Amino acid sequence: MRLLEGWREQAVRSGQLVSRIVLAFEAGRDGFWLARWLRARDIESYVIHSTSVAVSREHRRAKTDRLDTEMLIRVFLGWLRGESRHCKMVAVPTLSQEDAKRPSRERESLVGERTRIINRMKAALIRLGIRDFKPGLLKAPQRLGELRTPEEVPIPPNMLDELRRDMARLAWVREQIGAIEQARLERLERAPSNGPHAMVRLLASVIGVGVETADMLVQEVLSRNLRDRRAVARYAGLTGAPDESGAKRREKGLAKTGNARVRRGLIQLAWRFLRFQKNSALGQWYRARTEGDLGKRKATMIVALARKLLIALWRLVTTGEVPVGVLLRTEAA
Repeated sequence: MRLLEGWREQAVRSGQLVSRIVLAFEAGRDGFWLARWLRARDIESYVIHSTSVAVSREHRRAKTDRLDTEMLIRVFLGWLRGESRHCKMVAVPTLSQEDAKRPSRERESLVGERTRIINRMKAALIRLGIRDFKPGLLKAPQRLGELRTPEEVPIPPNMLDELRRDMARLAWVREQIGAIEQARLERLERAPSNGPHAMVRLLASVIGVGVETADMLVQEVLSRNLRDRRAVARYAGLTGAPDESGAKRREKGLAKTGNARVRRGLIQLAWRFLRFQKNSALGQWYRARTEGDLGKRKATMIVALARKLLIALWRLVTTGEVPVGVLLRTEAA
């Protein structure tokens, strides 16, 4: 604020009247706190989506902070003139909206840590020739001292201590995951009719969709004010990336410019959806295009199914339109 007021005073001393101050910066590690702080003090501020700024495709080009700042100034001035294609602005969430995403993201990180710990213990045991022991079982710590290598010798002491520390760490991670899940259920019970909570409960009523997946989808994408179904699919990065130049026409696969967390969760949900909603219209659409000798690759079509499924769930929570043939849990309906 001292910097802004200093610039305003310089403009007044030079005979210029400053009636509007507009600030913009690229989305990055600092998040959105600065934009919220400036707006609370009546300063017009925006957050530029960094990937929406077109840059030169030359292999070797000059890149400095000065050049990047000049480019951002040009695109920002164009955007202020009403030319929306110069760049895109990120929707600045409130602090409560950002905080609502933390349980799902923390749980995802802990699940990854749990998998890494189990894989590390399995690799350590395989180096000793032990392959039939499952270190992820709850009773694994009690059975650890009874293990023998193919040479009929016990696990070496240093390796044994390392495995015990990993198992203690695994138990702690499991406890943290359980605490996050329990806290989520308590929040849903305390405020079942709250906007996002109502969406979560509605999604969780679909057979094959769990509370964790429903909460992730609602907090990451479905609670956002997206314009239409194309914007929904584009936000998840489930749209194509065509590459056309002259007579050359090719498809480079998924754009992957959206939310990677939503994209991963949707592809996993699509496989699960085929198992629990076999008779739905989406399930029949998928089988009609993958079965038979001329059927397309299942891995390719599962992405298309994930895109259609996301749009169907978006319509479900926004308009109440139940996808054709989709079964709901009667107790949660």
